[in-house]
Amino acid sequence: MAGDDEQRRGTQAGDGAGGTPGEGPGGDTPAYFATDTGGVVRLWSDEAAELLGRPAEAVLGLPAALLADPAARERADRWFRDAGPEGATTVLPASRGDGTRVLLALGHRLLTDVTGGTTVLVRAVDARSDRAAEPAPADALVEQSPVGLGMVGPDLRWLRANPALARINGTARSELVGRGIGEAGQGVDTPEVAATLLRVMADGEAVSDRQLSGTTPSDPDTEHVWSASFHRVQDAAGRTLGAATSVVDVTARHRAAAEVAAAREQLAMIAEAGRRIGTTLDLQHTAQELADVIVPRLADLAAVDVLDSVFGGEVVPPVAEDGSARFRALAVASRQDHSGAERAADRVGGLASYGPHRPITQCVTEARPVLLPEVGPRTLRRIARDERAAAVLADSGVHSYLAVPLVARGDILGTLSLCRTHATPRPFDERDLALAVDLAGRAAICVDNARLYSREHNAALALQRGLLPRIPEQPLALDLAFRYLPAVREVGGDWFDVLPLRDGRIGLMVGDVMGKGVQAAAIMGQLRSTTRALARLDLPPAELLDHLDATAELLGDSIATCVYAVYDPARGRCEVAVAGHLPPVLVSPAGRAAFLDTPVAAPLGVGAGGFAALRCDLPGDATLALFTDGLVENRSAPIDTGLARLLGLLDGRPRPLEETCDRVLDVLDRAARDDIALLLARPFGPTAGLSR
Repeated sequence: MAGDDEQRRGTQAGDGAGGTPGEGPGGDTPAYFATDTGGVVRLWSDEAAELLGRPAEAVLGLPAALLADPAARERADRWFRDAGPEGATTVLPASRGDGTRVLLALGHRLLTDVTGGTTVLVRAVDARSDRAAEPAPADALVEQSPVGLGMVGPDLRWLRANPALARINGTARSELVGRGIGEAGQGVDTPEVAATLLRVMADGEAVSDRQLSGTTPSDPDTEHVWSASFHRVQDAAGRTLGAATSVVDVTARHRAAAEVAAAREQLAMIAEAGRRIGTTLDLQHTAQELADVIVPRLADLAAVDVLDSVFGGEVVPPVAEDGSARFRALAVASRQDHSGAERAADRVGGLASYGPHRPITQCVTEARPVLLPEVGPRTLRRIARDERAAAVLADSGVHSYLAVPLVARGDILGTLSLCRTHATPRPFDERDLALAVDLAGRAAICVDNARLYSREHNAALALQRGLLPRIPEQPLALDLAFRYLPAVREVGGDWFDVLPLRDGRIGLMVGDVMGKGVQAAAIMGQLRSTTRALARLDLPPAELLDHLDATAELLGDSIATCVYAVYDPARGRCEVAVAGHLPPVLVSPAGRAAFLDTPVAAPLGVGAGGFAALRCDLPGDATLALFTDGLVENRSAPIDTGLARLLGLLDGRPRPLEETCDRVLDVLDRAARDDIALLLARPFGPTAGLSR
């Protein structure tokens, strides 16, 4: 058992409440009395009488537990009857003879008399009055430590707590010592700590760096984080005296780590946005990529809406004269466990009009974000399109809203609307706003690129379709079928034409201008118009290509390939000339398909000239197929593979030309990366009825 001075200091929890040594009853002088093993007082010292204000005749022969306050008597009786291992201590509130209270720090030592009987020597000291005593070095270490240090007994009552631990718990030390775990308020004094201490005392396995969080009575509005460690305390004989704890407030460190983690998450989101947004030039797909990046990492529900004028390819003032704005929904995304919330968003592709007082309208009108950290039923009705949609948002637990404008190159394109539900309790804050603005700005450029591309794509497609020919209405000596498919991603300059000539002859042309977009379509239109003018002069195919080559040189840096064939029904003959183009396929009446061995020549626009023609028979039921390279090219295989597959599809007994066109495209068209033009011609013969 520790010495008296050490034992006295081991129970100190002083906050000055009990006075200084020598002042008032008790002071810092230890008081001793003795009990038998049943807890009955047998010996009483003058110091005990002074400390408790009770003379010996008032105490001797009575249970020592009667000295304790009524509320603590049951616990006191247990301690005095079975004080446990020698050296075990406890703290009890006691009543003095004058009715005042004193907090006693009790320890005991077992004594044996000459008869072999046992007497319990009890040491008592005022736990609140010894603060002024000169501390031993070990006590000074504990008292002055910035780390919260304390000890509880086997009954989980605080035996000791240094000032730092009292501050961490947000309470006075006098309110902590003597109380059980959970009785001293909030802070680190929690049921979780109690369970840990019991386990540590039972198995002796120390616990290090246990993260605890909560608030304290002195700072109830701030969530604190503490790092706590626990270990068992034993005497020299290995008997458990209690458990000690050390606590450090790591709130600042935790916040700094959380800020670093949040910054890393933001950088990760921005990096992911750079990888995932803008992979295509499709307007709707780009918007969906933005929504998918944001959910669920930044929001539980995200919607991308663009102004209706932008969807049409133009940018006009965002709001009408009455202050309303018309939006077209492009994308929506939600957490998997909140997919029902998508019903509150506008239908993708649908058109909606919002009045001037709606947050989404204010966002585009003022070109600034709208942050509503907390939203209630009234605000939800302003956010949602109607009452039903507001009810869906409410049922989904939406509690915070953020709208960010999509601005690119100075133009307002639309908005990014974000909601958080009960799945993410934390409302949107300024940091979330900054991240959303960054993501929206990056995405807006991609959306604008898609918009500009869509406008150019539509213009090129309209120009190209307007320039494509129509089969002449007058009767011809050939049965004809054709297909034209623009490229999925970008329109090119493919074309074909059917030209009625003198004496019933028919000119057939298929060509391809290198390049994409409006420029390629415009050059294609000029070459097609020039071809029609030259064909009226009844020029042979090779001579016509010479003139067309000269015209192509005048169009600037433009190169085109083409094949021109003239069919003479009176002779059943065909004359074919090629300018850098794939040769046509001739299918004999017996169904044998083969490429024509046309003379090789450079493309139009190169200026090499030297065009020559091939003359061949084109009898009834034979088929001539002219096509552009988009039909047979495939990046994953050589062009020879596509040419061989085309021959295989055309080979065989004569079929109706329309059926043949469909069959070829069904097999060879794989969401074409290039334009496809296919023209089939067949002189009328014995099986002409098949092709009508």
